Amino acid sequence: MRFRLRTLAFPPLALSILFLTASGKELRTPLGTDPVMQVARVPLAPDDPARQGIGRLRYIGGVRLTSPDLGFSGFSALSVVGDHFTLLSDRGNLVQFRMGTDWQPAHVRFAEVPGGPGSSAFKGDRDSESLTRDPVTGEFWVGFESQNAIFRFDRDLRRTLGQAYPEAMKRWPRNGGAESMVRLADGRFLVIGETARLRGGSVEQREVLLFPSDPTMGDRQPIHFAYVPPAGYDPSDAALLPDGRLLVLVRRFAARTLFTVKIELVDIRGVKAGQVLHGTELADFSPPFQHDNFEGLAVQREGDSMVLWMVSDDNEQWWQQTLLLKFRLDL
Repeated sequence: MRFRLRTLAFPPLALSILFLTASGKELRTPLGTDPVMQVARVPLAPDDPARQGIGRLRYIGGVRLTSPDLGFSGFSALSVVGDHFTLLSDRGNLVQFRMGTDWQPAHVRFAEVPGGPGSSAFKGDRDSESLTRDPVTGEFWVGFESQNAIFRFDRDLRRTLGQAYPEAMKRWPRNGGAESMVRLADGRFLVIGETARLRGGSVEQREVLLFPSDPTMGDRQPIHFAYVPPAGYDPSDAALLPDGRLLVLVRRFAARTLFTVKIELVDIRGVKAGQVLHGTELADFSPPFQHDNFEGLAVQREGDSMVLWMVSDDNEQWWQQTLLLKFRLDL
């Protein structure tokens, strides 16, 4: 189909949008200036509200998040510090708020990451898929999947402090790169490729890079090893436990069940270059449990308990949801 544009019928802004869309550069949808967000409580199993356990997890509660803002969608990474929440979308949008045991958000802030590869006008240049934080300085690191880049920001996510395009990530797929990133307690950084394969390895392996320190400061060369997710699943996020082991969130899409996820425990302590690691399943979010495109994972201690948070990416689809769920972890 061919289109003829009558220039007098379109204002310059409309023509620019048409041109940029036709060029294959998808425009990103920023959040507005009015931070409105609603919550609604959800059960763990929609058809069995009394059910509270799933694998090694105990359900504490959860909410469905909604907003009239068109930019409120696509949350791919999560940070939780006390009652402070940061949700990061795959369009570089930020939603920050506080929420206590009453499940009512307060001090809601809509913003966007203050920097990134290319132009903030395009989704591909702000395809932020992973997030990690320094517990001492409060600084954040964001992994941009489409550009295979890592940026460092201040504790308020208002200023860019550093950036890197690691050589080890340059050959990673544009839509299968830095989906998971974790800062280890000793200052090393671990990045898992969603579909990137270890060179010379089998197709089921996912390449993992372990940087000796902050990859945005100097020419940091990582060691390479591999993680093998369950068959049919891809890693979508990871979180560090206090003992040094890793929780990995893995995701699958199937026509019958749509999106389902599992959580695996992976022992990365003492890992060596070229090693191939497997995980131990802790929970399987298949029907009858809530199942959606969960992409964000966060862990923190509450008293004597270790709690786990998950957030889902609705892919801007009406039939999907933005779910924020909380569990107690029993190891």
